[in-house]
Amino acid sequence: MVVGSMVIPKYSDPKTIYTPKDIQTDMMSEHGMNLTYMKAWRAKEKALQFLRGHPTDSYSKLPSYLYILEKTYLGSVVKLKKTDDDCFLYVFVVICTPISSWKYCRLVVVVDGTFLKSAYRGIMLTTCTMDAVGVILPLAYAVVDSKNDASWKWFFEQFKHAHGERPNMYVVSDRNEKSLNTLTKYARELSIVELLEYMRTLLERWTKEKLLKAKGTFTYLGFKFNKELDDNRTLSHKLRVRASTDYIYRVLDGVRRYIICLENKRCSCGQFQLDKLPCPYALAALRHRDGSFEQYCSPYYTRENLLRTYEIPVNPLPDERKWNVPQHISEEVVNPPI
Repeated sequence: MVVGSMVIPKYSDPKTIYTPKDIQTDMMSEHGMNLTYMKAWRAKEKALQFLRGHPTDSYSKLPSYLYILEKTYLGSVVKLKKTDDDCFLYVFVVICTPISSWKYCRLVVVVDGTFLKSAYRGIMLTTCTMDAVGVILPLAYAVVDSKNDASWKWFFEQFKHAHGERPNMYVVSDRNEKSLNTLTKYARELSIVELLEYMRTLLERWTKEKLLKAKGTFTYLGFKFNKELDDNRTLSHKLRVRASTDYIYRVLDGVRRYIICLENKRCSCGQFQLDKLPCPYALAALRHRDGSFEQYCSPYYTRENLLRTYEIPVNPLPDERKWNVPQHISEEVVNPPI
């Protein structure tokens, strides 16, 4: 345990990569100690256990942690599902802030699943969307036993309960969209409560940072969509426009012709109605009629919505020593998964 205590500071940050081989090298160079690989590995395990506790203890702590989440963040949705013999099966968390925030973001949900590397393995499921500057916003996270139909069904039932039904919502996989997978790779070895707390602190930090950036945005649209609009505007200058009616225009791009209906926010190129942002041909038509672009952009891309997305902070949890948890909650049995 002597070496284990010496390397404890190396593992205080989950992002740290410090292998048994690194321990061997440092112990030799700094202390003249020639450790076998097995002793270095045991030192690492001792250090991690000191910092994170035994994985079994983390499951016992889960009901108290979820109780404090609900009491601290009123309006949050947390669910714990166990087997008949009190073994852990699923846990689901949506803090109240994303429930409010998603009202001001696109109706797109990116679903992701990643294998955990802790003692009892499992899968972490996450959902996120995109804010007005094109940055992902976490919506919900869960830990389940495996990626099967039952766990997915349960996850989406909880998601629907937390966020409600929204018409025209799109659900896509992480293979084609930004997801939380890369941001959580350092937390996959954490025990259950520490993993959930890592996600909560990620959201806490994220919300604070994004609000500061939002307050520093002075364009009508967020950065990503403002840049796309500028690029489209540059392309629009080479186009020729012929008006058919007050709202319908023919736009000529060399030998190609496109029909724009400004009233319905549609273009025969398909980009206008898909992106919810004026395409080069729509911008050419708007310039022809001396019109402004604002009303033709999705409100989800605006600075106003960006500020509202992050207006509710995720405040820190109270110190664990000050938790006031009812006895029936603190004594609830949650055994590790089978």
